[in-house]
Amino acid sequence: MFFRLDFLSCVLTVLSTILVGRRCWEGWILAAVNSVVICLIGFRTAQFGFIPANLFCIGLYVFNVRRWRKFEAR
Repeated sequence: MFFRLDFLSCVLTVLSTILVGRRCWEGWILAAVNSVVICLIGFRTAQFGFIPANLFCIGLYVFNVRRWRKFEAR
């Protein structure tokens, strides 16, 4: 069985966007997982420019999750 990372990324993008739009912090977690998938795609296809951009996005997602979780705890 051949696993297509591009289709996985597509599904994760849609799901994370829907969840963030519904103000669910879990959407940021899916977005971070999607960024890891995009980094893998960039590495496999030698499109290395995707990697630093998505590492930055992962950091941003972690920041947002922490901020949203602190806000929910109040």
